[in-house]
Amino acid sequence: MNKKELYNKILQLDGLTNEEKSELLGLLRKQKKYGLVWEDKPEDVEERLREELPVLVEDTAKALISTEADAPNHILIEGDNLEALTALTYTHEGKIDVIYIDPPYNRGEKDFKYNDDYVDKENPFRHSLWLSFMKKRLSIAKSLLKNDGVMIVHIDEHEFDALNILLETEIFTRDNCLGQIIWNKLNPKGDANAVAIQHEYILLYCKNKEAFNSSPNHLMREKPNALKIINKAKSLFSKIGKTIIPEDVKTVISPFEYSEDVLKDFYVTYDLQLINKEFQAWLKRSDFSEGEKAYQYIDENGDAFQTVSMAWPNKETPNSDYFIPLIHPINGEKCPVPDKGWRYPSTTFSNMLGTNEPVELLPNMVVKGQIVFTTGRKGNNQPRNKYLLKENLLENTPSIINDGTSNDKLFKELGIDFEYPKTLAVAKYLLKNVLPNSEIILDFFAGSGTTLHATMQLNAEDSGHRKCILVTNNENNICEEVTYKRNKRVINGYTTPRGEEVPGLKNNTLRYYRTSFVGRSRSMKNMRQLMSLSTDMLCIKEDLYTEQPKFGEQPTYKNVFRYFDNGRKRMMVIYREEAVQQLVELIQKTDYEGKMLVYVFSPSEDPWEGEFEEVQDRVQLCALPQAIYNAYRRILPKKKDEFVGADETKATGQANVTDGTLNFDNEEELQ
Repeated sequence: MNKKELYNKILQLDGLTNEEKSELLGLLRKQKKYGLVWEDKPEDVEERLREELPVLVEDTAKALISTEADAPNHILIEGDNLEALTALTYTHEGKIDVIYIDPPYNRGEKDFKYNDDYVDKENPFRHSLWLSFMKKRLSIAKSLLKNDGVMIVHIDEHEFDALNILLETEIFTRDNCLGQIIWNKLNPKGDANAVAIQHEYILLYCKNKEAFNSSPNHLMREKPNALKIINKAKSLFSKIGKTIIPEDVKTVISPFEYSEDVLKDFYVTYDLQLINKEFQAWLKRSDFSEGEKAYQYIDENGDAFQTVSMAWPNKETPNSDYFIPLIHPINGEKCPVPDKGWRYPSTTFSNMLGTNEPVELLPNMVVKGQIVFTTGRKGNNQPRNKYLLKENLLENTPSIINDGTSNDKLFKELGIDFEYPKTLAVAKYLLKNVLPNSEIILDFFAGSGTTLHATMQLNAEDSGHRKCILVTNNENNICEEVTYKRNKRVINGYTTPRGEEVPGLKNNTLRYYRTSFVGRSRSMKNMRQLMSLSTDMLCIKEDLYTEQPKFGEQPTYKNVFRYFDNGRKRMMVIYREEAVQQLVELIQKTDYEGKMLVYVFSPSEDPWEGEFEEVQDRVQLCALPQAIYNAYRRILPKKKDEFVGADETKATGQANVTDGTLNFDNEEELQ
């Protein structure tokens, strides 16, 4: 019996109310055709979120502030990643380009904790616990991705199958799968009674494949040996016209100490044909991929190139204009046309041939413009397209990474002790090649902080401006003593145990945050506390950290209003609604360009628009804490929110105007 028949059966049942029938139909709709089924286990941190709301509070003593004005602001959050991800839904929903994580592999070797207890191999709920843990975090993480964003996840054989199905059926869809990369670690592990495993998996899923595919150079990497090939071609090309002994001949005859008279017989005068011959011999000896070795020719400009087919690639037959034969530029004879016609029409070929004279590279090869003509024993061959290596440096990222490097030496130099870290080389490879133009990278299983280290190195190498957000708990002081300590040394520079100085990546700012909590019930006290503690989150959200002691001529007050201005963006945070009127007057008097962000306390969704009416063209308003409640509501575990009467509707203390300036009794002026 199929689902449709079951629907009809349920609808026809007697003795059931409409509500009961509706409930049965709902259960039937939830039944999966394919996917995972596991027993969801309550998690302490999730239960806490039913009662309290997480916020992020900066530890300014740990901030590493670069002197460079354009330094990217990186974020390190100490706390449970479910709490931190919840907070990030307010600051970064739809803003993350790349989520790059290395979650616990659930090996049963004290690598995975659930509710503060390690999950061992014998736990009958071992996989259910892991799936419960992962689904909650991955679901929130997906909401943080941009529409063209991508998630990259490391895993090994213990949970590969479960994770892949989880991502495909519960988080994303099969259509959003970008594939799996096999990481060959070149170092077998395992016991003598089973296959020695030397690989792990890297799963790639995007939020929207159409949007992801529109990103430039996605899933592309530089051909590993392209520069070697280009430089070799240039080196050989520089020999044209010179009469010298070839290098490989020198190597062979050097032990014999021939006289000058004998050596004269070894001299040759280099031309295009000779350098191409040497170039092809060099490529044949090289340990390059076949795709790289295809660039086996050097043209009249010293550029390496290969030839590719110009045959029509599709099933449909093109019109007659695609069947016009090309004429060989030397012998004047017609060249064969592909059975299905050419890829290009005749007008395109005219442009490709150009106006320059043909160049004979080899006895049977002539190049004219972008088209290569060759002849064989039976006459002309089909002409082919000339592809320059320097214009085709990228190739598709392959499904296998061969990398046996480790961080052991690096960690010794940094004075760091940490098990199972992500390899720096592999992290850089993935971040560079999967989505090279990413702006914000998130790792909520930060561990030793490899993702930030890789991000900073990539920025240094390609002048990028990527920002990285790390999240980790502080179990065994890992956040402070490993994650933070490592990246602090990378930024500031350090001295190795051998006395070598390693320069710092100083064009980076790192800010340290901890999760804190506010009661979830909407009492006025909780709402004001949430507003007060949200300032650091607003700075993260707007990437704006430069606080000013005054707005115009008005000093700011810690619990009344604060003002941030970095020269590109402005933000005012108003904690006391009775200050609005005077601040509106100040905005009218203060000269600045563009709109200023104004976050203002309000017990409702109205950011006092009526009061700001006269300056509405100069401000962008947002009511807090309602905007935070709205962001959290979509992902928090269910709890009936309570609105606790209008106690403390007004703040204590009254705002007075003295000589045109604010003067709040008992308020701390920011200096």
